[in-house]
Amino acid sequence: MKTYTLEQAKDKYIGKKGTNERNAYENELRLDLIGEAIKQARKERKLTQSQLGELIGVKKAQISKIENNLTDARFETILKVFKALNAKINFNVELLNQKMDLATE
Repeated sequence: MKTYTLEQAKDKYIGKKGTNERNAYENELRLDLIGEAIKQARKERKLTQSQLGELIGVKKAQISKIENNLTDARFETILKVFKALNAKINFNVELLNQKMDLATE
């Protein structure tokens, strides 16, 4: 029986890095991780979804959707959630080695 690394399995079953399928998968995974981080922080702060929603001015349903990755929440809303949870957040931006063609006139 042949074994695969996680990276090899993703390449084979989802698509190689840089493909549309793989990019969509990676983005979805990141959103799931953000939702899970919000849920864990909310529970650590002993807040209900309703209470957190009140702190940032949205309904409980919106918090539930963010935690379960059922909506494309605005970046501003995500920042408000983390601020209300008194959580420090870090974003890492990595520029990929992609050629950019600029149109010139």
